[in-house]
Order: sequence, then structure tokens, then C-alpha cells
Amino acid sequence: MIRIHFTADDFARVRFAPRPSPVPELHAALMMLAAPHEEPLFGRWRNRLLRSLPRAVEPLAGLVPDGQAPAFLDVLGDTLDEGVALIRDARPEFVRTGIEQVYAGRPAPPWIRALHGGTADAWRTLDRALRAAHETVLAPVWPSVQDLHRTEFTRHALAVAEHGLGATLTHLAPGSHLRDGVWEWPTPRAEGVREIHLGGRGLILRPTFHWRRGPLIQHRAECPTALAYPAGRGLPLVPEEGSQAEEPLAGVLGRTRLALLRSLDEARTTTGLARRIGVSNATASAHASALRAAGLLTTTRTGRSVRHARTPLAELLLTGGTADG
Repeated sequence: MIRIHFTADDFARVRFAPRPSPVPELHAALMMLAAPHEEPLFGRWRNRLLRSLPRAVEPLAGLVPDGQAPAFLDVLGDTLDEGVALIRDARPEFVRTGIEQVYAGRPAPPWIRALHGGTADAWRTLDRALRAAHETVLAPVWPSVQDLHRTEFTRHALAVAEHGLGATLTHLAPGSHLRDGVWEWPTPRAEGVREIHLGGRGLILRPTFHWRRGPLIQHRAECPTALAYPAGRGLPLVPEEGSQAEEPLAGVLGRTRLALLRSLDEARTTTGLARRIGVSNATASAHASALRAAGLLTTTRTGRSVRHARTPLAELLLTGGTADG
């Protein structure tokens, strides 16, 4: 059982994450890849992804033995770049403690021990692994994650307005109860009881659309507790219709640039693009510049704002050569 203790201040500081966070959603997906108990629903999804993962992702298996990730990987951030930066900024003692916890006395691989020492090559290895995993696992379905998150955000807001916060919280987890300021989540008996005291810092609720088991909790003394709960349809997320035909384009452009082009179903600002595909403004701008140089998008400046739009060539590529004309 998980028991989350609220103070009066905590109830006033419960909030719903306005946007999905790429790094924790990626970690949830990677945990599902290592969860054979979900075989009936997720077997085909798992097999397809495992066949497509590039070699650059392999170091993550050593960093997350037995499916348990070190706490310094447990970050938020609105974009992949923000999340990776938060991981890199972790204090050395926090990195060491996280590694010791997941290895529990066993020797960690040399490159993982080098993370604690701040070795640049080790951190570059982790950076490449995270970005390669994101490109393969999450980028193809990120528009679906964003759409599902908006739906869940709206549902949550309406539930709070109609039924109040207490009823809304217990509705997130069937079988949970809120009694005397303690929110109790049922978990398998073998997992014991975990007591979490919010301490007046509040709670951030975040739906996750890959993990199908109990809540994933980020609890640190210096920031609000974040709780990710399983949401959505309960089925594996697959790329949107038409994406299979675009796989050759992903090999040429890269999945992030392809996702950027696909997100331009209407003209968008650089900030709008960045939020849509889950990257920083600087990364979105760099990809837009490359696509503009290739004749695949145009950029129009109005004052200090710019708006990007697909070119007819991009439309032709995305429709597999079936566009009119």
C-alpha cells in the first residue's frame, strides 16, 4: 500500500501537469518494455520496439538493472532537452546514491561508475542513449501522448469543478481511499507499505500513457512530489495512421524533423512547434532551419514573431506522392 499524507497546505497545492514530460514518459515506456507480465496486450508492441532499438540505447539496460531506475533519472521538464539537462545537473552525491541503490552492493559497469565521477564520456554515453531511445520509442507517438494528455487534463478539471478534489483524487485510482488527510493506494501485498509525507510542498498529478501498473512517484525533499498514474485507453500507443508509409522519410530526415513536419498541419510559431514535439525552442529552431534549407518549410516573420508552414514539396512527401497536381 502507498499512503500519501496531506496537510492543509498540500490540498491547496495539488495541481495537474499542464503538459506531458518527455523524459518520465520515456522511462515509463522503457519500463513497459521490461514487463513481460503485460504480454497479452503489449507483446507485439514490445517485440516491434525491441527489434528497432539502435545500439546506442544499450547502455540504458546497464543503468536500469531489473527495471529499477536510479532516482537521479527521475526528472520532469517540458522538453527532452530540459529533462536531459536536469539529469546532467544532478548533484554527484545524488548520482552515487542512486547507483548504489539500484545495484545494492553489486559492482556497477565502469561507465556507470564514471557518471558519479563526472567523466564527460560517460555523460555523453547517457545523453546519446536517452536521445536514441526517445527517437525510436516516444517521438513516433508523441502527438498521441499530447492529445491524450489534453483530454485527461480537461477531464480532471471538470471532475474537480463538479465533484471536488477529494472525489477526483480517489477516482484516479480505483480502490483508493482518502481518509483523515491520507490518500491510500492499494498495491500488491509483497510491496509492503510506503509512507509519503508531502510536507506542505504539494502534489503534481501527471498521467502516463505507457505504464500500466501502480503509481510512479517522484518524492524529493526540495520540491513538490510528482505522481504519475496510468491513464488513457490502456492499450499500447502506436504511430498515427500513415506513419508506416513515412518510415523511409524518418530514415532520411530523422524522427524529430519528421515529427516537426507532421505537426505543421497548420502554421505554427517556433514555441508552438517546440511544445508540439517536446523539444526546446532552440532545438525546434535548428530543425526548422535545416528543413527550410531543404525546401520543406517556409518561415514568415511578423515583428518579433515567426511562423513556420510546410511547402508543397513537404506535403507531397508526407502524402507519399498522392497530392493533387
